[in-house]
Order: sequence, then C-alpha cells, then structure tokens
Amino acid sequence: MGRAFVYVILGGGVAAGYAALEFSRRGVSHGELCIISEEPVVPYERPALSKGFLLPEAAARLPSFHTCVGANEERLTPKWYKEHGIELVLGTSVKSADVKRKTLLTATGETISYKILIIATGARALKLEEFGLSGSDAGNVCYLRNVADATRLVEVMQSSLGGNAVVVGGGYIGMECAASLVINKINVTMVFPEAHCMARLFTTKIASYYEDYYKDKGVKFIKGTVLSSFDMNFDGKVTAVNLRDGSRLPADMVVVGIGIRPNTALFEGQLTLEKGGIKVNGQMQSSDDSVYAIGDVAAFPVKLFGETRRLEHVDSARKSARHAVAAIMELDKTGEFDYLPFFYSRVFTLSWQFYGDNAGEVVHFGDFSGHTFGAYWVSKGHLVGSFLEGGTREQYEAISKVTRLKPAIEDLAELERQGLGFVLAASLEPPPLLPLAVGGPALALDKPLYVWHATVGVMVAASIAVFAYWYGRKRRRW
Repeated sequence: MGRAFVYVILGGGVAAGYAALEFSRRGVSHGELCIISEEPVVPYERPALSKGFLLPEAAARLPSFHTCVGANEERLTPKWYKEHGIELVLGTSVKSADVKRKTLLTATGETISYKILIIATGARALKLEEFGLSGSDAGNVCYLRNVADATRLVEVMQSSLGGNAVVVGGGYIGMECAASLVINKINVTMVFPEAHCMARLFTTKIASYYEDYYKDKGVKFIKGTVLSSFDMNFDGKVTAVNLRDGSRLPADMVVVGIGIRPNTALFEGQLTLEKGGIKVNGQMQSSDDSVYAIGDVAAFPVKLFGETRRLEHVDSARKSARHAVAAIMELDKTGEFDYLPFFYSRVFTLSWQFYGDNAGEVVHFGDFSGHTFGAYWVSKGHLVGSFLEGGTREQYEAISKVTRLKPAIEDLAELERQGLGFVLAASLEPPPLLPLAVGGPALALDKPLYVWHATVGVMVAASIAVFAYWYGRKRRRW
C-alpha cells in the first residue's frame, strides 16, 4: 500500500506552512504536494506557544495562529489545504526513509514516494534523562515544544496558582515561560549553570537589565548550578527540586527548557550532516539533489559571514522555506539564500531585536536605566551585529539595514557616542562601495554607489560627444 507525490514536506512546523503557501503561489497542481506531520493539526506559528497561549486571559488558541499569520500572510486552515489540493497526513510519524529509492515508510505501514523531498522535521526538546537525570514523566514537570506541551503546561499552571514554579534553563524558553508564569501569579525561581540569562546572545550588561526587570517582578535567580534530583510524592509529582550546590527549592511545578536537538535520525548515513543539522547549499539543497532541508534542521551557508550555520528561530524557518520552494520551482530565477540572522523576543512590556552576529568587541549604547538601549558588535573593523531594546519600527529597520551593510568602524568610542544615531544616519546613505568618512573622521562607511555611477555616466557622455563630432565632420566630407 502506498501513495506517490511530486513534492513531500516531512514535518508540520512553521517551515512546512510557509513552504506550502509558497508552493501554492507558484502554481503547484492539485494532488502534487503532501505534508506528513506527527502532530494532529496543520502547521501553526510556534512562537505563540510561549507567549499568547500561556496568558491567563484572552489566550491564543488554534485556529487563530495557524501559519502564516506570523508574517501578516493568510491563515492556512485545514480548509485552505483542501481547497488547494494539498494532501495532509497528520498524526503520523515516519519510521524510516530511503533517500536512494525516494520513499518514506510511515508508522502505519504506508509507503509514500516522492520526486522532491523537503525535510522540515525541526528539533525536539532535550530531556533531563539525556543528562543522566530522571523525572520527565512526573505529573507536574513540563516541556514546551508543541501544542500538546503547551496545553499540558496551561493545565499544570492552573493547578499551581499562587504556588512555586522552578524554571530549569535560562534561554528563550526559560525566560518567556518565566514571564508567563509570573503573569499567572505563580512564584518563579530560575535555575541555570551559566553566569547570566540568554548566555548565547546577551552580554553581561544586557543580561543584567533583564534579570533586574524580572527580579522586580518577583523572579529569583540561582545561577552557576544545575538540577541534581527531584523529591517526589506518592502521586508521582515533584514537591522539591534539589540542586548540585546543595540548595533545595519547594516546587508545585517545574518547567524545563534546556535546549533542543535537530531531528536528523532518519537521514544519518544518507545525507551529509554539519553543525548538528542537515548540510545544504545556498538553494537549501542537501547532498542529494532531490532532498532539501529548511528551518531548525538545516545547516546552511550564511553568505554575510562566509560560514555554515544552523539557526534556531522562526524567522529563519519562514524565509528558508520560501527560498527552498523558489529554488525547486524556478531554479534559474533563484539566487543563493542571503540571510541576515535575526532573533527577537517579547516578554512583559519588553521587546528586543537582534541582527547579525554577536562576535568581536561590544559597544553598548543608550540608557540602561530607561527603556531604549542596545549594543553593537564590531569584528575585524566592521559592524557585524546589532541589538536594540524598546525600539520603534523605523529604528529596528535601520539596525537591520545597516548591519547587513557591515560598515567599517574605526573608533569604538565614537560609535558609542553616536549610539543609535549611527545606524539611523547610516541607513539613509546609498549602498556603500569604497571608504568614505561619515560622522567625522572616527567612523568610516563605504563610498556611496552613486559616485561610481556618476563617474561612468560622465565617461559615457564624453564618448558619445566625441563620436558625434567625428561623425558630423565625416558626413560633411560626403
């Protein structure tokens, strides 16, 4: 028993939804495209799970956040997929893949064949057991990766109102879930081994701002140590969290956010892997030309920095999905994926955005006692990364544009003095090419492209004038 499709998307997360929309816009025929997903629902915007879904009032629920509403596109409901002739195989896992034969074998025993496969399997949440601990199956220990996880988390929160929650992990999930727990009137203690929260991205100074803000909301931080064990009651629920430093924290619930791992198992030994994911080229194409990978599972070349990276964020998932489909449908019209790494978060009344790379020397700017501040990262004499909290739409657009340009920076002190004004001024400049002083001798941007255009224009005009003069004299001789 089996079915055959031209295109198969394996995975039903954010990337799958945006790929489906791109396929429909590029004229995929009815019956050509199939989506296989372990989840029983059609693709949805995963960021909603740690934000709106956890609110105590007016909480987000499906179908309100199906893709592609996160990018202000249309909402793809089950009806939309049916109307566009896209086959959905939901609530079904794939237990094996044969890249050479171009087949997938589902857990139900069905064989699905394809001409082109898009791997959008995403990643799974790391479990405590992978670190030699136990307790993930306790009734009040929660993870957050999908709608089922979020639904369970809400149920546990509602039974713990006014109680104590321990959040294990200081990254995205830890910080966003901690904020939601506070809003739900639960006392929160965060535990993580790093020196400060969001250690992979934040500087110490930036992290201190957010930690102080959380402390004002009642959140406690225990840093530099890890979970060692749980105390359990006869109902199989955690009553206390024991830490390696000897601390014991009473707990009515536990949220674990200790990272993710890409879902590559089906393709190990069949496709080239790198950075923990499936290695692809600038068209999101893997080492097998009939297989593409998008989203969290894809390790792709970031042209701006000249290296392969695997990025774990919704923006990368959305844009890599669109690019892969464009490359599949119109390869001759599709260039290489030219992505500027982008991360963001919204908690409480705070909202930040980051673009580029957090490498090199850091220059902080703005009022860290107020609401708008940020940082630049300068590597090898060029601005390569920008962070901004509390910015306007225009300001965020400016830091995105200028970070992509990678302007040359000669004086870090002058950059700090100009602060946000630097990118606001630089974003108004034409595209750069050669060094030109901007904002004083301390900072150097590249020469605007229009100077080169003008030079060429003058040369062309002069050539035409000389030819016209010669041609006129020749005609008079005839």
